[in-house]
Amino acid sequence: MKLPAADWRDWGLRLGLLHPADAPRPALLLLSLFIVTPAAGWAAWGAAARRYFPQVDFARPRPADALRILLQLIWLSLIKPPSPRSHHGRQTALPHLLEFGRHALAAAVERRHRVSSWLEARYPQLFDPVRQRGSVEAFAEHAWWRNAAIRAGCYLLAALLGVVLVTTPFDEYSQAVFTVVLLAMALWVRRIPGPVPTLILMVFSIAVSTRYIWWRTTSTINDDSWPNLIAGVILLGAEVYAWLVLLLGFFQSSWMLERKVVPLPADTSLWPVVDVFIPIYSEPLRVLKPTVFAAASIDWPADKLRVHILDDGTRDEIREFAAQIGVGYIVRSEHKHAKAGNINHALGLTDGSFVAIFDCDHIPARSFLQTTMGGFLKDEKLSLVQTPHHFFSADPFERNLDTRDRVPNEGELFYGRVQDGNDLWNASFFCGSCAVLRREALMSVGGIAVETVTEDAHTSLKMHRRGYRSAYINLVQAAGLATESLSAHVGQRIRWARGMAQIFRSDNPMLGKGLTLGQRFCYLNAMMHFLYGIPRLVFLTAPLAFLLFHAYTIYAPALGLVLYVVPHMVFSVMSNSRMHGAFRRSFWGEVYETVLAWYITLPTTVALFFPGLGKFNVTAKGGLVEQDHVDWNITKPYLFLLGLNLLGVGFGVYRIWTGPSDEIGTVVVNLFWVGYNTLLLGVALGVARELRQVRVSHRVQSRLPVSLHLPDGRVYPCHTIDYSEGGMALELPEGLKLRLKQNTLLTVSMRRSGRSHALSCRLVFSKGGRLSVRFVGMTLDDEMALVQCTFGRADAWLKTDERRHEGSPLGGAWDIWRMGGRSLWQLALQAASPLMVRSSRWAGFWNWLGSLLPRQPHIYRDNK
Repeated sequence: MKLPAADWRDWGLRLGLLHPADAPRPALLLLSLFIVTPAAGWAAWGAAARRYFPQVDFARPRPADALRILLQLIWLSLIKPPSPRSHHGRQTALPHLLEFGRHALAAAVERRHRVSSWLEARYPQLFDPVRQRGSVEAFAEHAWWRNAAIRAGCYLLAALLGVVLVTTPFDEYSQAVFTVVLLAMALWVRRIPGPVPTLILMVFSIAVSTRYIWWRTTSTINDDSWPNLIAGVILLGAEVYAWLVLLLGFFQSSWMLERKVVPLPADTSLWPVVDVFIPIYSEPLRVLKPTVFAAASIDWPADKLRVHILDDGTRDEIREFAAQIGVGYIVRSEHKHAKAGNINHALGLTDGSFVAIFDCDHIPARSFLQTTMGGFLKDEKLSLVQTPHHFFSADPFERNLDTRDRVPNEGELFYGRVQDGNDLWNASFFCGSCAVLRREALMSVGGIAVETVTEDAHTSLKMHRRGYRSAYINLVQAAGLATESLSAHVGQRIRWARGMAQIFRSDNPMLGKGLTLGQRFCYLNAMMHFLYGIPRLVFLTAPLAFLLFHAYTIYAPALGLVLYVVPHMVFSVMSNSRMHGAFRRSFWGEVYETVLAWYITLPTTVALFFPGLGKFNVTAKGGLVEQDHVDWNITKPYLFLLGLNLLGVGFGVYRIWTGPSDEIGTVVVNLFWVGYNTLLLGVALGVARELRQVRVSHRVQSRLPVSLHLPDGRVYPCHTIDYSEGGMALELPEGLKLRLKQNTLLTVSMRRSGRSHALSCRLVFSKGGRLSVRFVGMTLDDEMALVQCTFGRADAWLKTDERRHEGSPLGGAWDIWRMGGRSLWQLALQAASPLMVRSSRWAGFWNWLGSLLPRQPHIYRDNK
C-alpha cells in the first residue's frame, strides 16, 4: 500500500513548504525528516526514512551516509517517484536521464495541446476539419483548373515564385520571420484531413529544403584550406543526395491510387489456366508445407489450377511430399542463375496463360487468384499484378527491440505507400513473390531477368519498356516468415542493394526507350534509395571533422545553422509524417539506414563500377535462436562508429572548456549532432542483441470460432486467441471454467466451406477461461485442413490493413531516445563489469562507489 502522506502534509504546512491545496511533494518534504519528529515516534521515522533512502541503514550509520542522503535528495527533486502500476510492472534499466527526457517531452506536448485548445475555442471556424477539407478540395477541384491556359500560367507563376523564394538572401532576422510564418501556416494546414493538404505540406517542405541546399551551396563552403574544403564538399554531397531522394520520394508517393479489385466473370469457363510456382532451395520441409497446402486450396477451378514445387535443392523428401499431396515437382540438372533460372526452367515445362509465384514461406489466402486475376481479363496489356508482402513472424527489429504491433516494420512503408504511389504512374514492380504475371509478357522479355541479382524489379523494368502495364492491389493475400536474425536480414538487404545498383548501372531507367517520365522517376528513386550507404556514414561522422580536427564542414555561425538546418529538418519530418505516418514512424528510416549503411556501402559501390560481379544469396527462413546473445561480429562497425562519436563528445567538452568563446555555439550544435548519432548507433546495437527464439511454429493472433470436444463427449463452443501449425490458445465462453489435467487428450474442430475438420490435441495448460493445446498425431490431411481453416482463410490477413497514424513525430523521437539510451546503458554495464571484478580490492571499491548512487524509493509496498 502507499505510504500514508498525512504526516508529510502536516509537516509541509507547518514549514511553509505546502499550500493547503497542494499535494505532498516528497522531494521537498523529505527534508523535514531531519527537522521534525513524526507523531508516531522514531520507529515510524526510521521506517519512513528507509523507504526513501533504501541505500542507507539508519540503525548503523556510516561516514558516507551524509553524501548518500544528499545525492538521493537531489535525485528525488528531479525524478517523479514510480506509480503503483509501474512499480509492479516490468522493471527497466533505463538511465534516469531518459525518464527525465520522457517527462519533458510529455510536458511539451501538453503545452502544445493547451494552446491548440485555446485557439479552437476562440476561433472555431478556423479549426473545423470537415469544413476546412471541403473548402480546400472544392478549390482544388474547381472547374477553372480544366483550362490549359490557367494551369500553364499558374505553373509558370509558381516556378517564378519558387526561384525567388529559394535564391533570395535573407539576414538572420528575416530568415527567422520567414520560418516562423511558414511553420505557423504548416501547423494549421496539418490539421486539415485529406490528400490536398498533404500536397501543400510537400510544397512547403520542398521550398524550405531547396532553400537550405541553395544556402549550403552558395554560402557555407570554406575553401581557405584543403581540409575545410574536402570536409565541406563531402557533407554537401551527402545532403544533396538526401535532398534528391526527398524530392523523388514526394513525387513517387504524392498520391495513392488505391486500386480496387476487378471482379471476375460469373462464367468460370472464361477463367484462364494458372500455374503456381513455389521455388525452394535449402529451406526445411516444415516451412514449405503450409505454402503448398494453401496453394493447392486456392479457390479456382481445379482443372485450371496447377501447383508446382520448383526444387533447386533436388531433395528426395521434397519429391516424396509433392507426390503425396499430388502437386507438380520440377527439378533441373544445371543450377544456373539461382531463383531466376529455376523459374525460367519451369516456364519451359508448363503452358498456363498466367504464372503465380510464391516464395516457399509465403502462405497464400484462398482468395488470392480471385483478388488478382480480374484485371488481366479486362486489360490485355496488363503484365503484372503485385500484392503486399506480409510477415506473421517478427523481424529482428521487432523482436530484439520489442516493437511488434507497436511500430510499423521496415517493409510497411514500401508495400503500404510507395508501391501504391508507383501504381499511379504505372510503375509498380514485381517483388519476387505474391504476384501474378502474364506468360506472354514475361516470355517477350526472355523470362525472369538473369543479368542482376534483383531479378524481380529488373523483369518489371523490361516489361514496362515494352509498353506493358502493371498493377498493385494493396490487400494482403499471403503471409510469410521474416528473417530470424540481424545477420540474415543484413544479407538479404545487401542482395537487394547490390541488385538495384546493378540495374542502375547496366539498365538505367533514365536512359533508353519505352518508359514514361513518371516511370523513370519511380525506378530512379527505387535504385537511388539503396545508395544511402556512403551518405549515411557521412552523416554519422561529419560532426567529428570539426570536433576532432577543427575542420569546418559548414562555414556559418551557429545561429545561421539553427535558422536553416532546423527548418529543413522540421518540415521534412512533418511532411513525411503526414504522408507515411501510418506506415513508418518518424526517424525510424534513419535507424534502418544506420544498421545497414556500413554493410551495403561496398557492395553498391562495386556494383556501380563492376555490375557483372555479385551472386544471388538465399535468405534463410525458419531458423531458431537458441539463446539470448549479442552478435558481436555484426556489431563491430557500430562499436567503431560509436567509439568515434564518444571521442568527439570528449573533444567537444574540451573545446568548450579551452576554445574561443565565439566557437561555443558551433561546438554545442556539433555535440547535439554527435549525441543524436550516438543514440542511433545505440539502437543499432540494440537490434544486434538477438533474443531467444526457439518456437518452431510462429503464433498468429486471431479470433476464430472453434469447438472443443472433451473426452466425456461434452462439446463447448469457444474462440481462438492465437494459433500456429503446432497448437492453439483457446478462450472458453464467459463464465465457463474447466478443470482438466495436463496432457488430457482433446479434439478441436473447425469448419470451412460447410465441412468440419477435427484435429486431435493435448492440453498444455489451463488457467481460468483460457486453454492452450498442442496438436498430436497430425496426418498430411490434418495439416492441410489446419492451414485451410487458419492461414489460408480469405479473411486471414484483413486486419493487417488497419493502421493507426503515428499522430506526432515526437513519438518517433522518443523511440530513438529511449531505445538508444537503454542500449548504451546496457553496453556500459557490460563494459564496466570486467573492471569491477578484476580484483577483490577494486571490486570492493566499485561496490562502495555504487552504494553512493541514488536509488528508486520503496514508497509502495504490499501488505504482508
